[in-house]
Amino acid sequence: MRKLIRGAAALMLGSALAASVTAQPPGTPPVTPPVTPPVTPPVTPPVTPSVVPPVTPPAVPMAKPEVRPTGIAATVNTQQIPEVAVYRALRQFPDAHKEMARKEILSHLVENALIDQYLNAIKITVDDKDVNKLIDDLKKELAGVKKDYVKELEAMMLTEAEFRAEVVAQMKWEKFVQQQGTDAALKQLFDSSPDVFDGSMVRARHILMTPGTDETKQKEAAQKLRGIKQVVEQEATKAVVALPPTADALAKEQAKAKRTDELFAAYAKEYSTCPSKKDGGDLNFFPRAGAMVEPFAKAAFALKPFEMSDVVATEFGYHLILVTQRQQGTPKKFEQVKEDVRMLYAMRLREAVIAQMKPKAQITISPAPK
Repeated sequence: MRKLIRGAAALMLGSALAASVTAQPPGTPPVTPPVTPPVTPPVTPPVTPSVVPPVTPPAVPMAKPEVRPTGIAATVNTQQIPEVAVYRALRQFPDAHKEMARKEILSHLVENALIDQYLNAIKITVDDKDVNKLIDDLKKELAGVKKDYVKELEAMMLTEAEFRAEVVAQMKWEKFVQQQGTDAALKQLFDSSPDVFDGSMVRARHILMTPGTDETKQKEAAQKLRGIKQVVEQEATKAVVALPPTADALAKEQAKAKRTDELFAAYAKEYSTCPSKKDGGDLNFFPRAGAMVEPFAKAAFALKPFEMSDVVATEFGYHLILVTQRQQGTPKKFEQVKEDVRMLYAMRLREAVIAQMKPKAQITISPAPK
């Protein structure tokens, strides 16, 4: 699943300064939270006056004003994640996607809390003057586009204290990444991961099952996915056997690929819980890093076109992956992609911290409000 990364600053106007305060996308060196691309709220286009006689439109009920949610969405050790933090990101999704989006958002917020607790434990701090300068710069930038800092915070249901806490957390993370991400560390990552930085892409379908934490349901989901894989492989083989004896290797390969793709797409439409099910599980093209969580991307890039993975477990559930196309990239030199390497390093550092902190953390997720 594509990562949902929500940063408070990036959600405010998508300013360049705000983007610098947020974290990076996904990536295994020592341990920061990721940066989210700015999200621009949809804008309703103006209605052009008609040249035909005017018709009085029916009365449209006024939208109810948004009410700041109350309550606690999750507790991470002793740190509480308020429901409003989930709502800020969740309100941008259509109703049909909110259940899955909520899980992703909560997962991200829990991880952010774990990272902040880790940084506090190793005493990573930032100076108040640096925080003040960044916020002052943001206020000036907002004023330059005729927007008010306080009103923008209100629109995001953020208090000044909450926004400042977000900024401090991001600055601590960036400081930690700078400390860990030396040129030597970045070069080592670059040399060990050539397909990550050369622009290679794969296109894949997947079937997602979400059994939760129940071990019995997890085993059932894994068994179901392996059963689907077995049936698809058997039917694809039958399609090849049904060809005339004169069929050449290319015709056999095409027949097998066609049947594999058709059946996999049909099973995705029937069984997958991902919104991509409507497209037969098609996720389109994605790079090795930055778009998918690491276990998913690693498994997909290990496949040839029309090969299926074994069951792949991620934070979102269990996946069966079918790669349908590959686009080979062009080799790059380290200096050409150094910032991309730094971003991947930060992503993998984040994953390493979470892997260290999560097993011993006490995490309680509250039911979604009605």
